[in-house]
Parts: sequence; structure tokens; C-alpha cells
Amino acid sequence: MIRAQKLKNFLYSHYFADGLKISFGIVLPALLFAQLGEFALGITISLGALCVSVVDNPGPVRHKRNGMLYANLFIFITAILTGLLNSYPILLALEIVVLCFFFSMFSVFGNRASAIGTAALVIMILHLDQRESLGHDLQNALHILCGGIWYMLFSLSIVQLRPYRLAQQALGECIAEIAVYLRLKAAFYHHRTSFSENYSKLIDQQVIVHQKQDAVRELLFQNRMIKDPNQFGRKLILALVDMIDLFEESTATLYDYKSLRERYCKTKALKAIHKTLMSIADELDHLASQLVAGETAVQSKDFLKELNQLKARIDEVETEYQLPNLVLKKILINVRNIIRRMEKVYSYFNVALSGTAEIRSEKDLPKFISHQDFDLKLFRENLSFQSSIFRHSLRVAIVSLIGYGVSHLFPLGHYSYWIMLTIVVIMKPSYSLTKQRNYERIIGTVVGGLLGVAIILLVKAEAARFVLLLIFMIGSYSFQRLNYKISVLFMTPYLLILFSFLGANNIDIAKQRIIDTLLGSSIAFLASYFIFPNWEYKQVKLAMRDALIANYHYLYKLAEGLHGKKIGITDYKLVRKEVYVSTANLGSAFQRMLSEPKRKQRNPKSINKFTVMNHMLSSYIANLVSVSQQEQNQEINPLHIKWVRKSLFNIGEAIKLLEENPETAFKGTYPELPSSYKAVEPENWNEHLLNEQLQLSYKLSKDIRKLAEALQNEFSESEASV
Repeated sequence: MIRAQKLKNFLYSHYFADGLKISFGIVLPALLFAQLGEFALGITISLGALCVSVVDNPGPVRHKRNGMLYANLFIFITAILTGLLNSYPILLALEIVVLCFFFSMFSVFGNRASAIGTAALVIMILHLDQRESLGHDLQNALHILCGGIWYMLFSLSIVQLRPYRLAQQALGECIAEIAVYLRLKAAFYHHRTSFSENYSKLIDQQVIVHQKQDAVRELLFQNRMIKDPNQFGRKLILALVDMIDLFEESTATLYDYKSLRERYCKTKALKAIHKTLMSIADELDHLASQLVAGETAVQSKDFLKELNQLKARIDEVETEYQLPNLVLKKILINVRNIIRRMEKVYSYFNVALSGTAEIRSEKDLPKFISHQDFDLKLFRENLSFQSSIFRHSLRVAIVSLIGYGVSHLFPLGHYSYWIMLTIVVIMKPSYSLTKQRNYERIIGTVVGGLLGVAIILLVKAEAARFVLLLIFMIGSYSFQRLNYKISVLFMTPYLLILFSFLGANNIDIAKQRIIDTLLGSSIAFLASYFIFPNWEYKQVKLAMRDALIANYHYLYKLAEGLHGKKIGITDYKLVRKEVYVSTANLGSAFQRMLSEPKRKQRNPKSINKFTVMNHMLSSYIANLVSVSQQEQNQEINPLHIKWVRKSLFNIGEAIKLLEENPETAFKGTYPELPSSYKAVEPENWNEHLLNEQLQLSYKLSKDIRKLAEALQNEFSESEASV
């Protein structure tokens, strides 16, 4: 049942839709011109469509259009330039170095710009050593340009037909990842769960959720939907806003789980909390599946009975076990809020929005979008060995030239350009990403090659082969952004079947592809280790500092609220978003470091501990914000301000210990202690909880400061040993 649901979700996902779109956009010109007796011309036009499809990543229509326009421009220029220089080996070698460096530097402008550079390099590689006349080269470049323009118009027209479909699918995928996050939160209430392992999984999943939220924001807030949305567009925006609130509510339910287990292990409350959270996660999966499939969202379960049972179990803690249940009541409130948010999202898709329905803080929504700067100043600033992208670009330029030399010194066949293609596709700025892509490319190529040869030998009917070609083609493009290994596994038999229609010896081609892939992979892997390597331990320290600064600003925003200042919900959400971004960067950098050779890693256990503690701190602050916002007309309590000041001081000292450049040293500010107010004794359970959470945050900040001191010494010793 679960596998069937996953298959359904995939078939309705934007990954499969993109696979169909890309496959159709590429194969149609070849089929059309084949019918006209111009198959070679059709293949050339399809090549242009193929290269531009690399840039067709999910995103706002404006970004897709501009990206494909620039891709067409650079592909056209590169095809002409390569054709002109093919007769001049020295100039051709110079072109390889210059273009590989130049287009690899596009990474400073983000993923879409990086894809433009990759598309241009693919065209350069495929046109190497093709010595033709100037007229032929120009004609060939024009045919490729026609293919690129055809694909661009085709892709944009599909978006116009269903402008909200991609956003709906992305929202569904985001909700599914939130469900995974909730299951990890539920695991803390299970007696067999390992705290350290679950915290690591939770942090990794938070990174994924943030990425999915960012993708939906970009689709909704940068398209015309935010400017002039129809009723369905407004429903998607309202649903996204509430799902973000639901996720923030779930992050605020972080407590001292070890203490909770020890105190309430004999009660039935923890088991009931675990069961309810798992049920909510299942319902979120149900909602996500309906959105991805484009179905009407209908809630499958009423949570009233389950909430009443949960409340009864929490009440039993006090009546039957004579234990305080203040924290458990707070968890119950969080759970109720999560269910209320989820039911509210369901309601958007089941009733017509009234004319007065408004999107909360609509004018502030664009503030949550991550903007990419395309200023040439950014390009110039990265022309330094301090930039990892600059070192990566030099590495690609040098290694591509080596790959070109190897393909000529050791002639391996007509398709030896696969060595350079492998190098360009595999090489990434960091060693760990290159290593992962290397492994996936080799496994996918070998398994796919064997599968392709088996099909060629066993399937003789051309119609059956063509159907298999389409299946492998769609599979390859469907998985290219989801699972690279499976994408390559589908791509290899698809290419072998394609060559079989061109009359080539497929067994020889399969051998050559595998050999060329192994050669290119080996060269790329060795280069990532020896040529201007980029080891992650150098980036982790900076990511740790940035994460602490984000939490400092988040806690300071809370302090302003406790100090009596009116803080808008948007202000809280903006600083919270910075916490998400910095935590995601820290988690990603740490995971990449763990994939590197052991001797290149620095203090992995301490950094893992820091990552977990930083996540706990941000969750504690989120909880404090939630509790403080529930207190209306609360008096300013100097005791609360004191706790916050102490926590801010500890975090500020920890930031200073992680400083790399004294010129950009962090300078913290602290809220003034109100002298005209007396300490207010907690009068209700919410104030008691607020005071308790402030003390927990202070203790955690003190532990973070101690860990930062130890890390600073460990970093110093590591750098001295290097």
C-alpha cells in the first residue's frame, strides 16, 4: 500500500511531469525531420533542445525564460567559436581552458546560472575536433539555436496552460517533508529512540523542509500569483502561510526529552503524545498526496477523539501519579495548534474563499524570498583563491584540458568526448559532492550499460526498442534532479538504443562508454583531492559562527518583546528564516565534511555536538516566542530580561571565539534592564513555563560557550598540526 502510494506520488510529481516534457521537447524535432528524410538535421536541432533543457529548472516563469534565453545565446556563441578554432590545436586548447573556467564561475550566481554554464560546455565538448567549413559551422550553430528556441517556447507554453500546477505540486512535496519532520519529533517520545541519532536526523530534515519551503515561496511570491492571483492561487498562498506556521509550531515543541522520559516514563502520556503526532504526520501525508495528484483535499480523520484521549492521559499524570504536568499541557496546546493549522489548510480547498479573505501580511511576503544578485561585482569579488568557486573553476579548466589530452594521446574510439563530459558533469566545488557524484555516475553507467546491451541482444523488433527508448528517456530526465544514479542508469541504455538506430555496434559503444566514464571519473576524483582542494573544515567554522549570530538576533528579538516593544509577526518570521538558512548551511557543511577523508576532517564529534546544541537553542527560542505571545498585557519582568541578557552574553562570547577575521568581529548589543519595574512573580502556568524555558536557554547558552572555547582550542591545534 505504501509503495503504491509512493508510485502514485511520483507519477503525479513535477519530476515525472518534467521528464515527460523534456523527453517530448527533445525527441519531437528528431522524429519530425526523420519523416522528412532529414534525420541528421533533426538530431542537431534536438541537441539544442537537450542543452537548453538543462536550464529548465523549477522556478518562477521569469527566471526560467531569462535562463533559457541566456543559455541559447551562450550555446550559439560557443558552437561558432569552437567550430572556428577546431583547425588550430593551440587555440583550441586555450579555448578549453578559458571557457571551462569562465562558465564554471557562473556558479557564483546560483544553480540556474551554473546550469547555463554546463549547457555551453556540453556544446563545446560535442563540437571539438569537427573540422568543417565556416558556412557549415554557422549553419550548425543556427540549427542548434533553433532547437534551443523551440524547447524554450514549448516549455513556457506548458507553464502558461497550467500556471498553478507546479506550485501545487511543490506545496504537496513540502507538506510531505513536514510529515517526515513530525515523525522524527514523535520519536523523541518513544522509549527506544536514541537522542543523538534522532537529533542528527531532525537537523537534516529541517534543512530539507527549509529548501522545500523556499522553493514554494519562490514559485508563489515571484510569479504573477502574488500580484493578481485567482481564487485557487490565493488558496495556495494561504495554505503555504499556514503550513509554515504549522512547521514553526512543531519546531517550538522541543523540550528536555531526557528529563521528560525520566519523569513520565511510568505514565501513559508520552505514548499518547507519540501516537497523536504520528497520526498527524499520516494525515499530512494524505493531504500532500492529494495536492500532488491535483485532487480535492478531503480530510480523512477527525482528531477530536484522539485529542480528548491525549488530554485524559495528561490529566492522569497529576491525578493518578501526583506529578506536575505543566510541560505536558504546553505540549497538548502545541499539538492542538498543529491540528488546527492542518484543518485550516484543508478548509481552504473545500469552500470558496469569500471576497474578504485576506492573505496575512501580503505586502511582506516578498521579503521571505531569497534574492540572487547578478551584479558583475560578485563575479569579480570571487576572482581570488579565497573563493571556493574560483578554485573549482581553475580545477575544471585544468582537468578538462588533461581529459582532452588523454582522449587524443590514447585514442579510445569515436566517442572519447565522453571523458570530458564525465569530468564536467561530475566535478563539483567540494570534494564530498564530487565523490558522491562520481560513485553515482560509475554505478549508473555500469549497470545501465549491461542492461542496454541485454536489450540490444534480446529485443530485435524496432518498434519495441523505440518504446523502450522512450521509457528510458523519460526515466532519465524524470530522475535527473531526484536521484542522479538512477538517472544515469536510465540514460545509458537510452543512448545505446539510440545508437542502435544509427547502425552503430552497441557492444563496442557500451564498452567505450564504461571505459570513458571510469577514466573521466578517476581524473575528476583525483583532481578534487590534489588540485586546489576545498576541504569543508575551513567552511564549517564560519557556518558555526553564522548560525550563532542568527540565533543571537532571534533571541534579541524575543528580548525586545519581553521589554514591552510591539514586535510584528513578520519581524519574528524574518529572523526565524535566517535561523533556518544558517542552520541549513551548517548542517550541509558538516555532512559534506563527514564524507571527506578522515585525515581531512577536524573535530567531527565536537562539531556534531555543537550542531545539535545550536538546533536546540533555536527551538528553545521558538518555544519562548510562542509562550510570550500567548501572554497578553504581561508586565515587564526584570528577571526575564536578566535571563535573556545572560544568554545573549554567552552566545556573543561564543561567536567571538569562532571569529576568523578581527576586522569583522561581532559586536553584540543587550537590552537595558528596566530599573523602574519590580520582579513580577509568576502568577499562572504560562508564566511559570516562560521562566523555566528562559533558564533552560541560559543553561544551554552557557554550554555552547564552553563548547566554543574547546572548539577554538581544537581548531588552533589542528591548524598548527597542518
